[in-house]
Amino acid sequence: MKVGYLECFAGLSGDMMLGALIDAGVPAALLNETAAALGIGASLKLHAVDRSGIRAAKVDVYAGEELAEHASRAHSHDHPHDHDHDHAHSHDHSHSHDHAHSHSHAHGRTWKQIRALLETAPLPEPARRLALDTFALLAGAEAKIHGMAIEDVHFHEVGNVDTITDIVCAAAGLAWLDVDAWYAAPVNVGSGFVQCAHGQFPVPAPATAELLRGVPVYSAGPAGEAITPTGAALLRALGCRFEGKPVFAAQLVGYGAGTRNPKDFPNVVRLSIGEARQAATSFATDTVTVLECAIDDASPQVLAHALELALEHGALDTLAIPATMKKGRPGTLLTVLCRPEHADALAELLFRETTTLGMRRRQEQRLILDRQMVTVETRFGRIRVKLASHAGERLNAMPEYEDCRRAAREHAAPIQQVMQAALAALSEAAPVRPMEETA
Repeated sequence: MKVGYLECFAGLSGDMMLGALIDAGVPAALLNETAAALGIGASLKLHAVDRSGIRAAKVDVYAGEELAEHASRAHSHDHPHDHDHDHAHSHDHSHSHDHAHSHSHAHGRTWKQIRALLETAPLPEPARRLALDTFALLAGAEAKIHGMAIEDVHFHEVGNVDTITDIVCAAAGLAWLDVDAWYAAPVNVGSGFVQCAHGQFPVPAPATAELLRGVPVYSAGPAGEAITPTGAALLRALGCRFEGKPVFAAQLVGYGAGTRNPKDFPNVVRLSIGEARQAATSFATDTVTVLECAIDDASPQVLAHALELALEHGALDTLAIPATMKKGRPGTLLTVLCRPEHADALAELLFRETTTLGMRRRQEQRLILDRQMVTVETRFGRIRVKLASHAGERLNAMPEYEDCRRAAREHAAPIQQVMQAALAALSEAAPVRPMEETA
């Protein structure tokens, strides 16, 4: 399995990600072609820099012959708090220190305009999806912070040429790497305050803090903003797991530099790409969050509804186990398994939908078999079958219940006959189709 690992010990921004990608081996020509494909007059220029003794790649976005950030905002070169100046504030922030861009926000774009640009640009589909996901996360964070509908969000700095190019080119490079699973170390967010038109905001900025919900963070190094909204959105869009460094053999390592060069602090992000090392006899593992609550004062209908909603909102599995509560009262132990990044939302759902006053929460490691969904042809029609295997050996095959139930009703046949027919078709090497080809 190909894995990627991001170490954001100096934070993360769009230009830092671009530098790390190119330094790790992503073709610079690919990213320049991506910038040109946007049709907004952007291009990239790469140069090597030194950050506290570490050679790193620095990428600048140009609009025509001028640095894009200068063309759109007339920024000074000694910006005291961020790497790529891509704050997504949806109102008219004009960082007051050393800036001359209080009127530049007219150059921004709405979420609708950016979405239309990405949907029509000639981009590889994986890059387009990742870029759209990243901007959607940014728009969602801004909408929540400012109490508005997501369609009403107007990006100002994030809507300018440099940040659009950062995000889309980063998406193209990340898609080119074709990584199966992304991991990241805890993120350095920096410290101090950001001066904006409406006053001082603590680091991380509100939109960044919203995007970093559930992400382990800390503060270290020089005061200032280490991770920008773009950096936070890219981490979220990649689905990074923050569960410790994976066991893998790194084959590519890249360093991407930020703009600032503080003394005795390497302002870089490190990107490592490699193959996960796993013994042939060991099982694949992942980390899940377990939420549990015991309830003795809610009806079965309420509990069933809550667990159904949990599955609809990202739960991996749910359980309702009869339990004897204090004073001998019969009750139910509700258990929800989920990805760590979904735990907060699902805990809130259980508090809202049930009568529980408290909840247990823990992280657990799960052993999992390799899984594949195929479709077989039977006399009852197409039936999906879930296959489970380990080390190349098939251990289990289970016809999908909903497919079997539908076929049984359509053909007025016992559901067991449909299931047996699906397994027989599988064992007889009947034509097997990938799941996406099913109707």
